[in-house]
Amino acid sequence: MIYKGEDHGGRIAEVKSDVQPVIECNCSICSKRDSLRWFAPREQLRLITPEADLATYNFGKPTIKHHFRPDCGCAPFGTGSDTNGAAKAAVNVRAWKVSMSPL
Repeated sequence: MIYKGEDHGGRIAEVKSDVQPVIECNCSICSKRDSLRWFAPREQLRLITPEADLATYNFGKPTIKHHFRPDCGCAPFGTGSDTNGAAKAAVNVRAWKVSMSPL
């Protein structure tokens, strides 16, 4: 399945992955944003918005880089790595919708 993360302008990224177990992160930023996350391999995330148009927020132990659009504040994903060092995308399922378009 292909999922598309959108800001108010309808762009940011697409990810081709089955939704994995969703977790409610209890860190301060995810709690304030009411984020629910699933983790997909980073190579399955394709940016639509140029990375230069995204802002990144890190705090505490910067295990996840929280990416968002600075003009509207939408934050559909973050990036990081799992305990084995594999690159992951931390997808906020509340900011995504199903898209049937191919990658």
